[in-house]
Amino acid sequence: MAQKKINPLLKMALELGPVVLFFVMFGRLKDQTFTLGGTSYDGFIVTTAAFVLLILVTTGILWALTGKLSRMQLMTLVLVVVMGGLSVWLNDERFIKMKPTLLYAAFAAILGFGLLRGQSYLSAVMDEALPMRHEGWMILTKRLALFFAGLAVANELVWRLMSTEAWVNFKTFGLTAALFVFFLTQGKLLERYAETPKAE
Repeated sequence: MAQKKINPLLKMALELGPVVLFFVMFGRLKDQTFTLGGTSYDGFIVTTAAFVLLILVTTGILWALTGKLSRMQLMTLVLVVVMGGLSVWLNDERFIKMKPTLLYAAFAAILGFGLLRGQSYLSAVMDEALPMRHEGWMILTKRLALFFAGLAVANELVWRLMSTEAWVNFKTFGLTAALFVFFLTQGKLLERYAETPKAE
């Protein structure tokens, strides 16, 4: 199926909507307990179940509208379904809390593997949108691999040492803000190594 363009705001809503609704729903249900089939589930587990279903729906809509899903979207979907599903099935919130750790550690490992081979896997997916010389891509990839590794460690520390509410805030706002700040601080690198258009 050929990839189709969709409204950027709609794409953002489909990608970020489940995270925002997870945060809102958790705020409303965090102090409640629900009994189903003789088993009690707290608000976090119920919110996680809704999050898994919602991300399946929104990812399906995104695929239907665009005809394509990125590797990052697929990896995120698989980890949410597996780790979120385990949390609900085993009634254990630890699994979904480990999802960002596994996701960012996987990104760091993939980028690091490419660097060891003298390649930037980042450029393979972003080069058309952001033309840059090979040296620049290697530097940015190294920085991003280290950054993702740092996020994986940070997530582990937060969910293991802090409350569930603190982790939800960290996941919703902290990780998003960290990614935004990281790319914001790479402006000089992008400018220095930007590829100048060839004269026709």
